[in-house]
Amino acid sequence: MGRIIITGGSGYLGNALTRMLTHAGHEVIVLARKPERQTHLPEGARAARWDGATADGWSDLADGAHAIINMAGGTIARPHWTPAYRRMLMESRVNAGRAVVAAVGAARNKPALLVQMSGINYYGDTADREADESTPAGSDYFARICVEWERATAPVEALGVRRVTLRTSPVYGKNGGIYPLVALPFRLFIGGSLGHGKQYAPWIHLTDWLNAVQFLMDDPSAHGAYNLTAPDPLTQGASARVFGKILRRPSFMSAPAFALRLALGEIADLILLTGQRAQPKRLLDAGFQFRFPTLEAALREIESK
Repeated sequence: MGRIIITGGSGYLGNALTRMLTHAGHEVIVLARKPERQTHLPEGARAARWDGATADGWSDLADGAHAIINMAGGTIARPHWTPAYRRMLMESRVNAGRAVVAAVGAARNKPALLVQMSGINYYGDTADREADESTPAGSDYFARICVEWERATAPVEALGVRRVTLRTSPVYGKNGGIYPLVALPFRLFIGGSLGHGKQYAPWIHLTDWLNAVQFLMDDPSAHGAYNLTAPDPLTQGASARVFGKILRRPSFMSAPAFALRLALGEIADLILLTGQRAQPKRLLDAGFQFRFPTLEAALREIESK
């Protein structure tokens, strides 16, 4: 067991990851701009201050660390992006990555591993074409964000640090994250597909996401990019029918594309009206087994709690 540093670890996934790692016996240090607000951390974890853009004040923690997990980046969950907000989304990820590289470079005893967060939107809109880790990056704005997010920490490989990149789908879990928002329209009896409903909607259960991260951290041969997404992606329309079945609600309503664009701006096109028919090829090839490979199995488990 060793010291693990998490940047951007105060959100839903970061909290779940911190709990898993401390339960396994690791010392976890969560870097935060306001560490005094991190009052929810489990035993075995603590918060340390950083400015989100440099290695000032925390680079010594990287010396001898077992791993750094870089999840830092401004949230995309805001409608109608201004030019300034677009710059923030990019710069927050790139600057955090450069700070991690600086900390690793300054460490006499380099961390053994860097885990780099990314998104399944790396591939852009794939329509009905399958996308595995060999598929080229897309060209839309969110794809470019993912490309630069990944690229920012690439220099650690030249320093001898193993690097694993997590191209993550939306993660479904009971007590937070995106799942309550996705399920809400169905609970209100207005659930259905978004736009034409033919775009794919990748997802992964929180348990599988956590297990996959642990699996890749523990495997010394794991390196490069991995799609953290369930192996049975469905279209928006098919997903809506599964939600309706499990939640026992109607699923025939449809939110037209023009209404979504009017309400949300470009985020509607980047996230809701486009999709990725992504496959976790490298995870499956490495022998990882999903506990919840289908959406129906995942929703039944979440709703049973």
